[in-house]
Amino acid sequence: MDPSLNSSPVEAEPVVADPPRRPRRRPARADVLAIGAYAVLGVLVCLNYWGDVEHRVSSHLPTDHSWFEWLFAHGAYSVRHLENPLFTARQNAPDGVNMMANTSLLGVTLPLAPLTLLLGPQVMYALYLGAALSATAATSYWVLSRHLVRSRGAAFVGGAFLGFAPGIVHHANGQPNFVSNFLLPLIVARVLRLGEPGRWRRNGIALGLLVAYQIFINEEMLLLTALACLVVVVAWVVQRPRAARERAGAFLAAGGVGGGLALLLTAYPIWFQFNGPQSYRGLQGGVFHNWGEDLMAFVTFARDTVAGDEAVEKTIGLTEQNTWFGWPLVLVALVALVLLVRRSLPARILAVLVVVFSVAAIGPKVRFDGVETTVDGPWAYVPDDLPLVEMMMPTRLSLVVAAAVGVLLALAWEALSGRGRPPVPAQRTGSAPPRFRRWLRPVGYAAIVAALLPLFPRPLPAQQIDPPPHFIMAGGWRPYVPDGRTLVPVPIPSNVHGLPTLRWSALTRQEFPIPGGYFIGPNEAGEGVFGAPNRPTSTLIYATMDANKVPPLTEENRRQALDDLRFWKASVVVLGANPREAVLRDLMTALLGPPQRVDDVWLWDVRDRV
Repeated sequence: MDPSLNSSPVEAEPVVADPPRRPRRRPARADVLAIGAYAVLGVLVCLNYWGDVEHRVSSHLPTDHSWFEWLFAHGAYSVRHLENPLFTARQNAPDGVNMMANTSLLGVTLPLAPLTLLLGPQVMYALYLGAALSATAATSYWVLSRHLVRSRGAAFVGGAFLGFAPGIVHHANGQPNFVSNFLLPLIVARVLRLGEPGRWRRNGIALGLLVAYQIFINEEMLLLTALACLVVVVAWVVQRPRAARERAGAFLAAGGVGGGLALLLTAYPIWFQFNGPQSYRGLQGGVFHNWGEDLMAFVTFARDTVAGDEAVEKTIGLTEQNTWFGWPLVLVALVALVLLVRRSLPARILAVLVVVFSVAAIGPKVRFDGVETTVDGPWAYVPDDLPLVEMMMPTRLSLVVAAAVGVLLALAWEALSGRGRPPVPAQRTGSAPPRFRRWLRPVGYAAIVAALLPLFPRPLPAQQIDPPPHFIMAGGWRPYVPDGRTLVPVPIPSNVHGLPTLRWSALTRQEFPIPGGYFIGPNEAGEGVFGAPNRPTSTLIYATMDANKVPPLTEENRRQALDDLRFWKASVVVLGANPREAVLRDLMTALLGPPQRVDDVWLWDVRDRV
């Protein structure tokens, strides 16, 4: 057998080296088949959306789904009108939204703006979601096959898991920013080559460009990747101190070039994020810090896999399903580590990653099978306002564990294929017993496949949603909303109410500004809160919806309604079809007087009153 796990350049110096250069050639048939398989998986995951793409949203996170549709519309609006994409006044009028201080996905929505204008945000959302999953698997496959393993089968298995791990597919339910990880394998590969002799300038520039672009896709995943790379480098230095000293100069020089270039390219957007209009400092109460990973989640099957169970999700899925490997994969991963860790430096580094990030993901209190114990977790000692980590959820640190498991699967498959050092104890002659070797390979392959099959993703659950009123989509609102004024939908969009009315803005290319919305902005203390601060009228609307009856109203309520409409710069108030349409119509009639019936909406023209 070829002991590649022990003698390959990556094994010897994984932080700085690169395998011998192969002559340039067309992609192998295996590469084409792998990428094609990933594309098919991406289509499968989004299959329920394509049944009626214009009228379906995520059943799990319908509001997040609508927010990202709105983001695609924002990118198209910014390009079409040549406006600053870092800020928008089309939502939360008149204050607007700081897009850098929110999950805005500008690195995707801006270059895809022409397609969004052509296809619409609903089609663009579903199309991009499947493509992002497939692209992450493809870049993972490329990095694994070119820098770590020689077996295309091993790279395919690892890439498939990195792109479609249960935790990643879980986030595909309304959060495409967390499946847009296609740059992360390239960033990791570039970090591991920073100490390459004679190439510090080129490697640094490449890393800087990748990091700068990733900032406009998902800063949180970039931070997780940076933390993982830090652990990898430290673990390598501890095990290869002599090589580390020899390459420290090139590594630091390349890192300095990369960091300087990334900072140069993103200095203004980052400044805008923390100091621009509608910026904020941390989340009120540090709410994310309480979301740690349940210990039982590691051995539980995720909901969106063929073995998933929604009943179990309700017990321990109170946070996010970022691990949810199922017990077979946990057993296979542990056995692979035991067999590989003595012979493979990458396996030893993966073991360190798994331990460090599994512990870090626990959160402030240890949770077990849905029960929060009294045992303190590591985040009990992390201040809520610590810079950089103030917005992090501890459970998301376990996404690094998922990545480590994907790479470990590739190493294990490589060893079984005969292209790496066999993961069995050798005899004194240097080879495993013949009978043992005969059954090891099929048993090993079968164990990996059996562990992965229950995790095969199912199509994401989707629910039907009513289209916006014809009055909105056909432009019937145009005579009523002059420039500088807003259309006030009822209910006012928020993170709890008004999901359909937020889509009015997204599906009309954001042609009219609206108050409220679904975003993070500052409260009076400058802390981040979800949605716009409630005004008296929006609070009254939400309370009426919850109670399904109009409360007693006073002249003060009517005065406040006019004040709020004046603050929102309203020109017209519009109520479309809604499960609470009757009671909302009675409420707004009591506040503003009788409405007009225009097309398929109730309309209050307030231009002469505010």
